[in-house]
Amino acid sequence: MRIAVIGGGPAGLYFAILMKRDHPGARITVVERNRPDDTFGFGVVFSDATLDAFKAADEPSYRAIARSFAYWDDIEIIRRGVDGAEQGRHRIGGNGFCGCSRRTLLMLLQDRARALGVELEFRREAQPEDFPDADLIVAADGINSPIRERWRDHFQPETDLRPNRFAWMGSTRPLDAFTFCFRERPEGIFIAHAYQYEAGASTWVLETDPETFARAGLASMGEEDSARFLESVFAEDLQGHRLITNRSLWRRFPMIRCARWTRGNVVLLGDAKASAHFSIGSGTKLAMEDAIALHQAFQAGGDVAACLTRFETARREDVEKTQHAADVSLVWFEHVKRFWHFDPTRFAFGVMTRSKAITWDNLALRAPGFVQETQQVFAADAQAKGLPASPRKPPLFQPFALRGMQLANRIVVSPMDMYSAEEGVPGDFHFQHYTSRALGGAGLVFTEMTCISPDSRITRGCTGLWNDAQQAAWTRIVDFAHRHSAAKLCLQLGHAGRKGATKLMWDGIDQPLEDGGWPIVSASPIPYFTQSQVPREMTRADMDAVREDFVAATRRAVDCGFDMLELHCAHGYLLASFLSPLTNIRADEYGGSVANRLRFPLEVFRAMRAAWPADRPMSVRISATDWKAGGLSEDDCIAIARAFAAEGADLLDVSTGQTVHDAEPVYGRMFQVPWSDMIRNEAGIATMCVGNITTADQANTILAAGRADLVALARPHLTNPFFAMQAAAQYGVKDIACPPQYLWGKDALMRNAARDQADLRELRLKARPRSHAPDPAPASRAAE
Repeated sequence: MRIAVIGGGPAGLYFAILMKRDHPGARITVVERNRPDDTFGFGVVFSDATLDAFKAADEPSYRAIARSFAYWDDIEIIRRGVDGAEQGRHRIGGNGFCGCSRRTLLMLLQDRARALGVELEFRREAQPEDFPDADLIVAADGINSPIRERWRDHFQPETDLRPNRFAWMGSTRPLDAFTFCFRERPEGIFIAHAYQYEAGASTWVLETDPETFARAGLASMGEEDSARFLESVFAEDLQGHRLITNRSLWRRFPMIRCARWTRGNVVLLGDAKASAHFSIGSGTKLAMEDAIALHQAFQAGGDVAACLTRFETARREDVEKTQHAADVSLVWFEHVKRFWHFDPTRFAFGVMTRSKAITWDNLALRAPGFVQETQQVFAADAQAKGLPASPRKPPLFQPFALRGMQLANRIVVSPMDMYSAEEGVPGDFHFQHYTSRALGGAGLVFTEMTCISPDSRITRGCTGLWNDAQQAAWTRIVDFAHRHSAAKLCLQLGHAGRKGATKLMWDGIDQPLEDGGWPIVSASPIPYFTQSQVPREMTRADMDAVREDFVAATRRAVDCGFDMLELHCAHGYLLASFLSPLTNIRADEYGGSVANRLRFPLEVFRAMRAAWPADRPMSVRISATDWKAGGLSEDDCIAIARAFAAEGADLLDVSTGQTVHDAEPVYGRMFQVPWSDMIRNEAGIATMCVGNITTADQANTILAAGRADLVALARPHLTNPFFAMQAAAQYGVKDIACPPQYLWGKDALMRNAARDQADLRELRLKARPRSHAPDPAPASRAAE
């Protein structure tokens, strides 16, 4: 076999090593444009899990690397104010990282490659056609890959150039932890990501937002001037040590994704095919893991084409997961000023959990003292608002209040359409559905979208509140829940708009009725699907009638005894169709600017608020993004949230999408939380998050990090009405409300959960990965 590797960085070298070791007869050449000892940057960082992968892939190179790294177990987070005074310092253990000089890593891999017989050529520019006899050509030529760009139309790279500015520098400052330094200055907030990679040498990645960058005048400074300025910014953290430059240019991070990784016998590797932000670790880690995966694909057998297909198919999911975690992490750093007002402990918790890879339960295993401190701070925040919070309970089981309504916990049964009503009347199915979830211990139970008139329904199975029979049925549900549980009930009112007169979900979601439909209206005459009914553009008379229907339903909701009321302005329904520029193309005062698009939804909300008791809260559900170019912007979203808050909304229920049929949502765990975070911390209004949140652990993480005030769970409650009770048992919260008829079951649940948690903790401790720290540990290692 003939293999040519273009690019002599760690990824290319490592793949050559693995292949030559297992195929000693193969001729493998690595070509590098730079000299053997050229390197840009300072250190690289690997986790314990990555070191495990290195050890399994090639023990000799692993041992060489292990002899040269600085190991640490802790992450330290330091926050300083404008005066340089320390506002908070938190050290969190149980992480397991090592740092290694990039130059040393290259030298070690070169030595291993030479020993195996790999041909190394330096100071040579190469192209694939230089190797006409090659069976395989590996393009490991970096983030600016000329090979990728040469065949751009084939590889279809997408580059998301992020706004923050960053520069890589070094220092002689010794560090015994991976250290995040946050420093506020008159110009703004500066961040240092710092770690030691060998004795007397540490990497410092300096980052700031574009506005701070401009105010500081860094664009006009050279490398040395930038270094001297940043020495003044981080003087307390550098402790007299200098910053060292090495092509330390200010840049913006390019997040690169490629639709294809292979072309014939050419494969992209490392940063050439996909990049991941430095805030979740070294890009070298991702690249070397690529090399392992590509080697494994060839070891499985088959011709080159089959092996490359196997590599891309098997590796893509892991790469995309890493990139998603990096996306979420980098956005946290881009918006760090959102969290600057947080208590330092909760700020540090946000740093630790920013990428979703680390959660409340995970941190409780790694750093129980830090999680206990976070729990106490969260409880103290609630107590400062006059709530009976307990420092012995996790955030999910702390009380929350909106106006005169106090919730026993922050677990919410999400609004979920059941499509099972007869003529809008909630029946026996609805009675058991809502009351069983209330008995299960949730603090707040939402109804499905309840329609204000026959023509406002999504389907024939939608519930309504426009007549006495419907009101009586809802009153029966509310009364039972109030008598037998501590749950509060929120009625969600809405109008389907252009998504009305459609089939039941299981017969064809959002598909138009083939017969028996009713006339529909919307902000503009745009059908949802091409085959959908074309809605009539609302007139002023239509708006008046719809507003009065909302008010009439609100008055009925008061008589039903609901504790809270929500207006549905999301998911492409009537009021959402006014808010989104994709569905509102009106030329009058109700279209155009976001202020105009808000006009009618605010009018409806204002009228409902006037009819709803002043001591009962109201919320608004919005789609914070349309997942479609030309849709709602982040600025629109903030403006919408602030406008509803100014009119008396107490909470924003933050969902996304479902505005247009050809949206392109990016799903994942807790995928809508970033918008809740943005609205809560920029618009200054309480939020409820929703969307693929499935565990109490995730909910605790979201709440403790200040990304929402309430957490709504949908699918977990569909299959487990007692989700809240079981979560309480998991965390040892024994005072969750329970009907007396069920107390024996609750007692057994608590006993069994305590035993199960003890067993689980023991298993997790036994399963923790072995430390890769050398023995004896170097002085750079964090004290244990």
